[in-house]
Amino acid sequence: MFETLWRERLDQLAAEGRTLTLWLRDDDAVDVTPALDRLLTLCERHSVPPTLAVIPEKTGFPLVEYLARFPAVEVAVHGWSHQSYSKPPAKKQELGNDRPLPVILNEIQAGLGKLQALHGQRFIPMMVPPWNRISPEIAEQLPKLGYRSLSVFGRERTATLPLLNTHVDIMNWRGVRGGKEAETLYEELLAYVDQPVPALGLLTHHLVHDEAAWNFLENFLRMTAEHKACQWRRASELMAN
Repeated sequence: MFETLWRERLDQLAAEGRTLTLWLRDDDAVDVTPALDRLLTLCERHSVPPTLAVIPEKTGFPLVEYLARFPAVEVAVHGWSHQSYSKPPAKKQELGNDRPLPVILNEIQAGLGKLQALHGQRFIPMMVPPWNRISPEIAEQLPKLGYRSLSVFGRERTATLPLLNTHVDIMNWRGVRGGKEAETLYEELLAYVDQPVPALGLLTHHLVHDEAAWNFLENFLRMTAEHKACQWRRASELMAN
């Protein structure tokens, strides 16, 4: 039902001469894997420019050399190590108040410098906090470290620097830890069509996709790439507006 409603809503937008802007963020890239190749090949097939949130600590030249095949890909900073320092039962968080602030700031400044040096023109100075969580004390320091934008999950709110969030996560983390049912995802997408967001952000995690996630992504990218009411944009283009 919701997939049908989604298609009808896109048709309505097209009839009204309106356009829905979308962007895609994929988290946890470090190295070249079959899953990453599957994701980027799929995005390239449908002319969708993904932003890879790369974990700086252990990434290196193999990823740089591989991405040369995909000129549309952009790279953002995904924390430093993607290690949680929070104390249970608190939710996982790398960029929280569980360690001295100077230690954390040194790490994420090093992450920005490393990825910028590695990836050059495809690098964007965007912080993507692991688990989409960052303390206000750290967030307010990001501009001083060279960051120009922040991306978490959910509707954009007032922040220290420009926000470009993701709004629909294709993974079911609390249930089967696989892809959500397609109908659930289309219902979530519909809820954002008329919301005042810079762009409707789709969140993926290529390393943990099951076939349900891949199938949804294939169908969704094909549908939106072919529909005249949809436009996929790079994160850097959206932040420049």
